[in-house]
Amino acid sequence: MGIYDVPAAMLIEELAKDFKAKVKKPSFTEFAKTGAHKERAPNNPDWFYTRMGSVLYRTYKDGITGTGKLRTYYGGRKNRGVRPEKKMKASGKVIRTCLQLLEKEGLLTKEKKGRKVSAKGEKLLFEKAKNCQIAFNDMLKKEEQHAQMETEKRAANRAKALAPKPEEPKKDTGIKRDQRPMPPKRQEQGAQKPQIQPQKGLAPDAEQQKGQKDAEQKPKEHKVSGDGRAGPEAK
Repeated sequence: MGIYDVPAAMLIEELAKDFKAKVKKPSFTEFAKTGAHKERAPNNPDWFYTRMGSVLYRTYKDGITGTGKLRTYYGGRKNRGVRPEKKMKASGKVIRTCLQLLEKEGLLTKEKKGRKVSAKGEKLLFEKAKNCQIAFNDMLKKEEQHAQMETEKRAANRAKALAPKPEEPKKDTGIKRDQRPMPPKRQEQGAQKPQIQPQKGLAPDAEQQKGQKDAEQKPKEHKVSGDGRAGPEAK
């Protein structure tokens, strides 16, 4: 079973559990941040063991590694308010302490330009990867079962939506449409139709109204006066 066959987060978590039982973390880790770019200390009280597992995994992956390279890897952007963000390196004290403790446990060996994983460290990584593989396979099976159930559920819903709906039989009341009794409210409205009465007033007849409209619409004739100018009707 290879180390890269399981998720790195799962493997690092298993390593952190093993380190928690064997290694005593330094006292400064209760208050220290992991870098100047961080605003607060980690919420997880066992974050130092997680960082130790991550350093061991990273050293195995990159080969011979030193503190400077790991500081760049674990660094990040610092929020400087209205000013642009700036790349900052991680805390060298935390990484150096992790390397020293791993070397003390015999998981790392010192080289000319850094440290590398020892045979004991590789053995530990492979053992933890094998343990993680069982849990990882169970997780994959559950995900496949869940995905299959979701697919079957969607297919059933789709088939149900596309299936033709059965027509409901019409109820035969034995009464034709024209023979149906009129509702009582409509009967009252039909019996008591309001009669429109002529408005009381001094309104003229239709002929008088028509004559007045014609007189208003007829253009006025302009007569020419004696001096040749057009004007109103001659006096």
